[in-house]
Amino acid sequence: MSSSGASDVAERSPRTGESSTPLLRVICGPTGAGKTGLAHTLARQHGLTIVSADSRQLYRDFDIGTAKPSPAERVGIDYRGLDVADPAARWSAARWAVDAERWIAECGVDRALVVGGTGLYLKALTAPLHDSPELDPTKRAELDATLQPLSIEELRRLCLELDPPRAHLGRTQLLRSIETARLTGRPLSAWHAESAPPAPFRARWLVVDPGTHLAGQIAGRIDAMLAAGWLDEVRALMAHVPADASAWQGCGYRALRDVAEERCSLVAARETILIETRQYAKRQRTWFRHQLAGSDVTIVDPRDPGVHDIVEQWWSGGLQS
Repeated sequence: MSSSGASDVAERSPRTGESSTPLLRVICGPTGAGKTGLAHTLARQHGLTIVSADSRQLYRDFDIGTAKPSPAERVGIDYRGLDVADPAARWSAARWAVDAERWIAECGVDRALVVGGTGLYLKALTAPLHDSPELDPTKRAELDATLQPLSIEELRRLCLELDPPRAHLGRTQLLRSIETARLTGRPLSAWHAESAPPAPFRARWLVVDPGTHLAGQIAGRIDAMLAAGWLDEVRALMAHVPADASAWQGCGYRALRDVAEERCSLVAARETILIETRQYAKRQRTWFRHQLAGSDVTIVDPRDPGVHDIVEQWWSGGLQS
């Protein structure tokens, strides 16, 4: 579905019609699809600011395993949303959306290009949720100690009992859902269903997806990350980042910690990372398919010979499907 809003970035006002709602362009899609390359080309052509909507790339020092664009790749591009969080910090979708609105206001909505695959971040920005309840920090810490050792599949089964609509989400969102249901007696989806604030933008979406080629692209990217020194990055991080820090929840980092601590081989860890990443991409695809539809959505295969013309027309508003 297309997203519509009722306020400007800098000054909110009642909706008087779609033309009064700022148009925000968003490039999204599953991990490893090729979003960044297309976004960089577009940003250089038009002098755009890229606002990263990636829940892992916001953490400092977690670079290779999050596929964070390197400084060399970012030359000539104004970026926001990278390296803004301490690895131990917990960044909610609502918190990111507040930051993103500020970044967009700073560069101007007509020069902003939001890029990323974290669906909850994108939804919080373009269709804001009701504020999440405050949780008692002591009780939350006690509960967290029992939840952190659980696998993502164990967390998913628990969330199916407590808050089924959120059971398909990633580890961080599953933890938040379980904590909220346990500590407030109400599922987080129920809190979010209450009257939400008006959205600040009407979004135009470019969904990047190479179809059946995605599995191979994911495998190739994992191998490139390992060749670039991902394991060395993990060893260096282990020296100063607490084992329970939020940033470790990114795909692959826990598996490589097992390698660094000699609990498994690199070959076994690579297979684990490949499975985890493909599962994550499948959940992303499901989210985009269910959440985005209509004339404000364009789907593009980055392998298409005419992809750059399609992206340019999408940016200019001349192509919708």
